[in-house]
Amino acid sequence: MTAATHSTLIPQVPDSADAVLEGLDPEQREVATALRGPVCVLAGAGTGKTRAITHRIAYGVRAGILQPSSVLAVTFTNRAAGEMRGRLRQLGASGVQARTFHSAALRQLQYFWPKAIGGSLPRLVDRKIQLVADAAAACRIRLDRGELRDATAEIEWSKVTQTVPADYAPAAARAGRETPRDPAEIAQLYAAYEDLKRARSVIDFEDVLLLTVAVLQDRHDVAQQVRAQYQHFVVDEYQDVSPLQQRLLELWLGDRDDLCVVGDASQTIYSFTGATPDHLLDFRGRHPGATVVKLVRDYRSTPQVVHLANGLLAQARGRAADHRLELVSQRPAGPEPVYTEYADEPAEAEGAARRIRELIDAGVPAAEIAVLFRTNSQSETYEQALADIGVPYQLRGAERFFDRPEVRKAGSALRAAARFGGNDSLLDEAVDLPSQVRAVLSGEGWTTQPPAGSGAVRERWESLAALVSLAQDFAAARAGATLSDLVVELDERAGAQHAPTVQGVTLASLHSAKGLEWDVVFLVGVAEGMMPITYAKTDEQIEEERRLLYVGVTRAREHLHLSWALARSPGGRPSRRPSRFLKGLRPGSGTAAAGRTAAGGAGGGVERGFRGGGGGAAVTVPRRTRRTPARCRVCGRTLTDAGEMKLMRCEGCPSDMDEGVYERLCEWRAVQAERSGQPAFCVFTDKTLVAIAESVPEDERDLARIPGVGARKLNRYGTEVLAICAGQEGVGLDEDG
Repeated sequence: MTAATHSTLIPQVPDSADAVLEGLDPEQREVATALRGPVCVLAGAGTGKTRAITHRIAYGVRAGILQPSSVLAVTFTNRAAGEMRGRLRQLGASGVQARTFHSAALRQLQYFWPKAIGGSLPRLVDRKIQLVADAAAACRIRLDRGELRDATAEIEWSKVTQTVPADYAPAAARAGRETPRDPAEIAQLYAAYEDLKRARSVIDFEDVLLLTVAVLQDRHDVAQQVRAQYQHFVVDEYQDVSPLQQRLLELWLGDRDDLCVVGDASQTIYSFTGATPDHLLDFRGRHPGATVVKLVRDYRSTPQVVHLANGLLAQARGRAADHRLELVSQRPAGPEPVYTEYADEPAEAEGAARRIRELIDAGVPAAEIAVLFRTNSQSETYEQALADIGVPYQLRGAERFFDRPEVRKAGSALRAAARFGGNDSLLDEAVDLPSQVRAVLSGEGWTTQPPAGSGAVRERWESLAALVSLAQDFAAARAGATLSDLVVELDERAGAQHAPTVQGVTLASLHSAKGLEWDVVFLVGVAEGMMPITYAKTDEQIEEERRLLYVGVTRAREHLHLSWALARSPGGRPSRRPSRFLKGLRPGSGTAAAGRTAAGGAGGGVERGFRGGGGGAAVTVPRRTRRTPARCRVCGRTLTDAGEMKLMRCEGCPSDMDEGVYERLCEWRAVQAERSGQPAFCVFTDKTLVAIAESVPEDERDLARIPGVGARKLNRYGTEVLAICAGQEGVGLDEDG
């Protein structure tokens, strides 16, 4: 048995503290025996982090160093907390509190509320969306279901980042958030929502954390009582903590440092919710005496899967990439990852389904196979392909395609059009089945171009676009098919997928697959526009997309299949390309970008900081190379905002932009975008065009210095951009050029 695995049978409880340490690898043992002072565990995917921290707690309890009731272990999901409690019981360490942040805070709030505030705690609402809808009505703001969900997400983000309504608009702008409505409207809605909660005497989940923070800040006696109860803290998935959760943790700790945090910056994929890896990456700076242990022995995946995962991160950029961990597989060699290109998305789904059928027939359990995709809207094609070939499946973390509200509503609209379409002026100019479907669904929110940004509005459009694509495929397969025929087909498909839930192949988005693993993983839709997603615009967003793919790759134990389609529909223009993240990694895709050594070395090991007053020699902490800060070229202020760094000046500082150059650049960009079939920002973002028009570069060296102009874009567009800056007219604007 490997060090990071445990028997599926009920194990024997270790008979001593030393027995708890048996079977741990050297780095895991370091974690388990480092029981005092701040400890930071940098744990790569599949390296046995849960095993390390549960054995750490159990060893401390069994050795008499830690009292079970004085330990609080915090993680992010009830499932993870339950797993941790179960493992601790198996190790003979019952009585340790293992909870989510919200669960621990709610328990404390319920206990201290009568004493600190008086009366009983206000009722906790399970879902805030109805309250948001009522607040919108009070503000006379009309929101459809998608906008309502996105507005609710904005309120949640504001609260976990401790942003009040009055500060929402500038905070959202600084964070580069795609707001579902005008930021001033969201701020008004947020304020009305808070007023409505107070009027109804209810609180939401974010309030649980906010109110606990407020009580601990304002009542010194309550804070002291909590600190007397809990003297030792363990925080799992520390890369995902929000500013609000970090503040609560600091109040729990007080001036003590008995804290162990565990995380991996390369698995930060929830920044849109307010999560940030900065607290993990800054841990050594806040705690110079911290012990840092790196877990890099991967017990989950084969060397072939690990090699691909390491290759993905070797090309990464940004702060998280500077601290990446280079994994070392502990498993025997397995098959190489399989890369497959398909003509269109239905062919990709059918190809994956056929291969899955073969694996199941060869003895691989269906429950050990997963199909992972970027967006939930991709699920329908795979649901249908698996159903057609008789493979059972279960959908994780999303509604079935035909159960989605927008799909049900679209189905009703199509059914009505099939019945009464002769009297519908919308269908007067529709000459065939696909055009009829497009006409009907245009009334439900479908447009020829996808909406900008992410969130529910984009997901709803993707669902409707999937119906449009389905209609095109149906018409191509059945000449002369009518709208009524299509409605019958949709009803049959929906009925076939309403079967009882079965144990089968898992269909899941990459976000919902975090923390899970399978013997066989199919990563589908690994193409530009989907991975990275089209609305990932900034460098930070692109790097988060890379980390998302990394998480997907590291879910596979042995077999890994990556695929992409050149077109959305059969017969469509094959304009798609494999994801840029695979360049240099898949056969025949060129040379990979040169990798960089992770800060502090790529291997595992232990770094101990100097702790004053203790015995023994001090260990020198490696110094990181400091980067020269970006400064505004007008006022000299240090720049931290990504947009300002691209402009090399503060947003508020005067611009010396050449308006004529900027206008010509915009015209040129529009033509390039139309030719390539991409959004304009994929050519150059607005900020990059402004930066070019402000600096008016004279040669390639000057142009290359502008953030947002990488080597690829310099090679592709450099000559024309420099010609525009030099005043040449009509550059790149001729349609035949």
